Amino acid sequence: MQDMNHESIRKAGPYSALSIEGMDKGLLNRLYYFMLRLRRVELALIAEYHPADEMRCPVHFCVGQEAVSAALSVLLRPEDYMYSHHRTHGFYLAKSAPLRGLFAEIYGKATGANGGKAGSQDISCGDVNFYSGAILSGAMGLAVGTAYGLRYKDSKSVAVTGFGEGATDEGIYWEAINYAALHRLPVLFMCENNRYATYSPQNHRQLKDNLTDKVASFGVKSCSIFGNDVVAVHQTIDKALKSIREGEGPQFIQAYTYRWNSHVGPEDDGANNYRLQGELDFWKQNCPVVLLEEKLLAAGILTSASKEQMTVQIDAEIKDAFDFAKSSPFPKNADWAALNYCQETPLADKLLEDAEHHAFDQNQAESVPGPY
Repeated sequence: MQDMNHESIRKAGPYSALSIEGMDKGLLNRLYYFMLRLRRVELALIAEYHPADEMRCPVHFCVGQEAVSAALSVLLRPEDYMYSHHRTHGFYLAKSAPLRGLFAEIYGKATGANGGKAGSQDISCGDVNFYSGAILSGAMGLAVGTAYGLRYKDSKSVAVTGFGEGATDEGIYWEAINYAALHRLPVLFMCENNRYATYSPQNHRQLKDNLTDKVASFGVKSCSIFGNDVVAVHQTIDKALKSIREGEGPQFIQAYTYRWNSHVGPEDDGANNYRLQGELDFWKQNCPVVLLEEKLLAAGILTSASKEQMTVQIDAEIKDAFDFAKSSPFPKNADWAALNYCQETPLADKLLEDAEHHAFDQNQAESVPGPY
């Protein structure tokens, strides 16, 4: 539906189109388990954030937005790359990055995924090709650059960049779309449209809510979907990734979803009344976890006993992550030069050598040494 938007979704009322017909039971259980795990992880962190005040960074929670990362968790390959915006936890876990590393990073501990120095907004895990960044739209340029490298390695790997609709207010977003289209790069632009950039609704920042049309005008195949239907999200992303892997160029998917929590932190940020009356209630009634759970229970794929077993397993993992984070040491004084500069980049060093002025002309792509 290219004409889908937040207003039309609310006018349509309770969502009833999720279908599990013909779906593999194992896949459905994996999607459900991921969403349930992510939801319980976020709620546990929210509950613990202020009573103890031990977490060392701001946290942007993704309660209500579990479906996209759930789908990616079963579709991304180990060799694929995932780049995330500041609301990182779902995408981090979608790449199978360690829960202990996430919790320890939030607590600012040396055992964190980035040694306690990045925090939630900038957390990365190079071992699984996951990277995030707090700079709005900044990760998009990195994803496109990675996709450029993957193409010239003749790889079947894909770079995925996850972002909110607020990222489309930035110039680098459109530069990235244009460059990826021009070079038919293997990159998926995954937009979680949750309506608000901090407190500003999209229709206060953009005259028209027609992102799919705008992106399509660059020659990028684009579509919009209801982002709380994890089955539809999975099917859409699966189709897009298969096309990208076959060399058919980049794709853009806009998933309409909604964050239940404040923009940042566990507090209620509704004092300025920036959300519409009843809006949050509507999206809670269309919870992505519950929408799938109801179908699984009705089909007998999930039972109250099996759900309880999942919950116990997840909660034990969460407790372990908390215990690990709290008992870990804080990092020692940092060597900032080592943190910012890699000493093992001979090719980059060669490419960054001083070049003669005449090398920079209209044919510089042919003049500069390197794998171009």
